[in-house]
Order: sequence, then structure tokens, then C-alpha cells
Amino acid sequence: MYYVEQRAVGRLVVGLLLAGCGSGIAADAAAEDQVQVYGLIGTYVGSMKRSDNVARTVQIGSGGLNTSYWGFRGGEDLGNGLSAIFQLESFFQPDTGGAGRNASDPTGFSRSGWVGLKGDFGQLTLGRMMSPFYASMQIVNPFQASVVFSPLVVQSYVASFNNTIIGDTVWNNAIQYVTPQMGDLSVTAIYAPGEVAGDSAVSNYGLHLRYQHGPLAAVLSAQRFRSSAVAPSTGQYAYLTGFSYDFGPVKLYGSAQATDSAVTAIKSHTYQAGVSVPVTTTSSLQFSWARTNVDNPKAATGIRNTAGLGYDYFLSRRTDIYVNYLYDHVAGHEVGNSYALGIRHLF
Repeated sequence: MYYVEQRAVGRLVVGLLLAGCGSGIAADAAAEDQVQVYGLIGTYVGSMKRSDNVARTVQIGSGGLNTSYWGFRGGEDLGNGLSAIFQLESFFQPDTGGAGRNASDPTGFSRSGWVGLKGDFGQLTLGRMMSPFYASMQIVNPFQASVVFSPLVVQSYVASFNNTIIGDTVWNNAIQYVTPQMGDLSVTAIYAPGEVAGDSAVSNYGLHLRYQHGPLAAVLSAQRFRSSAVAPSTGQYAYLTGFSYDFGPVKLYGSAQATDSAVTAIKSHTYQAGVSVPVTTTSSLQFSWARTNVDNPKAATGIRNTAGLGYDYFLSRRTDIYVNYLYDHVAGHEVGNSYALGIRHLF
């Protein structure tokens, strides 16, 4: 019987995800004279119902615990500790065979497409890359990157859950710098000029700190997002702080998030707590709860509570099956309940 430690596989998944934002967690092989082909494919069957959605939907969904993607990465050793590096990744939909996450995604490399340099100075990359804010969010909740089952992520980024974060999980036309590891601390800075003719104020930037010491991981992230075509606000400041701590028998998670829209004065506060508990050497339980309070001067204050419960069983180090339940309740609406059975495979 093989031995699969759930958190080790979880860190592998997070590592692949964070590679998309150039966080320095990408494999060292990326700096060598080679190209790697890799990816993740997952799908689920579920009966889904949100709190503010009367109709229940039975569906075969794309992704699930992670959005499916495939990609290439590699580089060239330039000598004297300097390497050229690149990454090209594309989301895809295994349930339909479609490219991207949806019709609005680019048909090419929708998850990332960047090139840069890495050395003693750190890592500098240019192109399309994962938002470091989203990457930080994955570290502090037990459902990591899931845009289907993570209460923190769906309340932050999914439009049908009245997302509080303006902007995508992926940023275009970005410049990103990651410092060398400074003891237990690493820092990521990102800037995207916006590229709107005659409007230099439409630019996006962020500063993100990650601390890792033994069983403790902590993040502090801040970003400003501006767009000339985002409703209901043309801009937003967002802040996230959180932690995870692995006690061995149980791993705890917690986070606090705030947003402040620059024009409409709409503000939100989201609090999340979670836990991951090994059941056997090949399986674990995850639970997470998130509560968002939206303060809108022109509308009634809205409170949303979303909770997720999941059981994850690893058939091998690269393949797992899972069962998830999602509870959702918006003040003034009936409760929504979703159930799903899924599978994912790393390659």
C-alpha cells in the first residue's frame, strides 16, 4: 500500500497553481535547458443551487476543486546564476472540450503567458499571469483555488455569488517582480499599466508578502485595480491577511479581507475560517466557512454566509476523487444547497 500524505499533495497542487503567478514556487527545472509539459484535468457531477437562485441545476461541471489547465514551462541557463524562463498555460473545459474557462477567455494561453529572468536578484517576468492576490487566497483556505467549492474564493471572484473583488484571477499586460527568499519571507510586486489611451490612471498594482516558517504560513496582500469598463465601480482597493497552521492531526486556516471601491464607496468585509483533518493516510476532510458583509450606501446592507464540507480520497499521488457539499445563504433569500462528486488528475 502506497502512502499519500494529503497536505503534501495539496502543496503540490498549490505549487503548480502559484507557478502561474511567478511566485518563485515553480520548479527549479524551469531554469534549466529543458521544456516541461504538465497540467491538471478535473470534472465533477453535481446538483447545484445558490441561495439567490430558485432553479436547481444538475450538471457535469468543468474543473471543480481546480480549474483544468495544461501548459509548458522551461528556460535557459545564461551563466553566472542567471536564467531565462518562460511559462505558457491554457485553461480548458473537459466537460465540453472548449478552450478557456468560458467564452470570454482568450483562445490561446488563457491561464498564463510570460517570459522573464531569474537570478540572485530574484525573478522578473512580463506578460499575462495569475493575480498574486488570488495566489495568496489559496494558502489560507482549505479548498485552495476552487472557484466552485471554496467559500472564500466564490464570494471573492465568482459573479453569480456577487463577487466582492473587481478584476480577474489573471492579470494581462503585467510586470511582476519576486524578491529572493529573505529567510522565511518573500515579497511579490506586480504592476499593469492598463494601456488605455489618454488615461494613465487606469493602472493596476499590488504588493504581496508571504511568510513560511515550519507549520505556519501567513500572507498579507494589497492591490489596487482600475478599469474603464467595470461595473458597478471603476476601481477598487482590496486587502487580505490570513494564515494556515499545521498542527499535525489538524490544519487550521483563517483570513480577513476588505474591499473599498474608489468611486461608488461600496465596501465589503469577508471573514473565513477553515480546517483540514486527515481521516486515513490517503484521505481527509475539509471544512470552510466565509461570511461577507457588503456596505452599499445606495442599497440595503447584504450579508452572505457560505460554507463548504468536503471529503477527498487519493487513489495515488496524482489522482483523487472527492465529495463536496456547499451551503449558501443570502439574507432575505432561501438557503441554497449544492452536492457534487468529482475527480482530478495531475499530469
